[in-house]
Parts: sequence; structure tokens; C-alpha cells
Amino acid sequence: MSKVGLKIKSIRETQKITIEEISERSGLSVEQIMSIENDEYLPSLGPLIKIARALGVRLGTFLDDNDDLGPAICRAEESNSGISFSNGTVNARKHMEYHSLAKQKAGRHMEPFIIDIQPCDDQQFTLSAHEGEEFIYVMNGEVEIAYGKETYHLKEGDSIFYDSIVEHHVHGAPGMSAKILAVVYIPI
Repeated sequence: MSKVGLKIKSIRETQKITIEEISERSGLSVEQIMSIENDEYLPSLGPLIKIARALGVRLGTFLDDNDDLGPAICRAEESNSGISFSNGTVNARKHMEYHSLAKQKAGRHMEPFIIDIQPCDDQQFTLSAHEGEEFIYVMNGEVEIAYGKETYHLKEGDSIFYDSIVEHHVHGAPGMSAKILAVVYIPI
């Protein structure tokens, strides 16, 4: 499993930026950043985007394997390694496992993922918002997307495209797991 926190810390230290400076630039607390860097807290995409902007790097930099500018091919056997993000609650640290489909592609502006969503008994989700757009296609299972004041229920074969600036949360339908293809676009 990839260690995003270690990558963030490495970039921050290489740039000689303090945690306090990242906190000021991102609006996140020093404690939250320290927890992310130590891989104690699995953040949602929102805080990661804020940290990426504070460091002046793309979100994908935290997932990049190399600096290849050519096309990126992800073979089926390579997509098994993933990274987990939480839904913002401590007791749901393994809510989603993201499998990057383009971590070999440097300079990208969108992030394609296959995401395994685990069932979650707690339906009290923390919504997040960030710049950009998201496209989700349900490969199997059923998902719910809380988007603003609405909730959308998607089944296998359904898709949704939305502006990420509206508060949202993606999760399995109650008691269900799912697998989705998600493409996240974040403007520079």
C-alpha cells in the first residue's frame, strides 16, 4: 500500500517548508497535517488537494511512480495495489480503497481510479468539497452519492458527472460494497 503521508513529508522537507507554513497556506490544522504525514489519518481528497496546492504540486504527485511523459499503461495485475482514504471518520478508515490507473503518467490533470467501496454501517458521512469535476461509473454493486441536498442511488452500469465544488460524499448503498471507475479532474 502506498504511503501518501511519507510522500507529502518528503516534498515538504525538500522544499524546506514548515508544517506551520503548510497549515497557513492550506487552512488545515498543524495537528491534521502531522497526522496525515505520519499516515495516522487517512484524509479524503479535499485535504489532499489543499496540501497539494500549498506545496505547489499536482494531487497526482503524491501517487506518481516516475516522471514519464509518455502514455501510461496500467496492466490488470498492477492495479491491485491501492491506497485507502477515509470518509472523515476515525472508525471508517478503510471506507474506500483507490487503485490509481495512471500513477506512471507525470503532468496529468485528471486522476483515474478504480475504487473498491466497503460496506459501512454508519450512514453519518462528512461531506467534502474541492475544486474540479468528478465522473463515476458503477462497475458492480450499488452506490449512493450525497450531493448538496440531494442523494443519488446508482446501480451497476449507471454513471454520474458532477462539479466537486458542491459538497458531496460517495459511499456504498446501505450494507453494500461496490466497485467504481472514478475520474477526478482538478484544475491547476
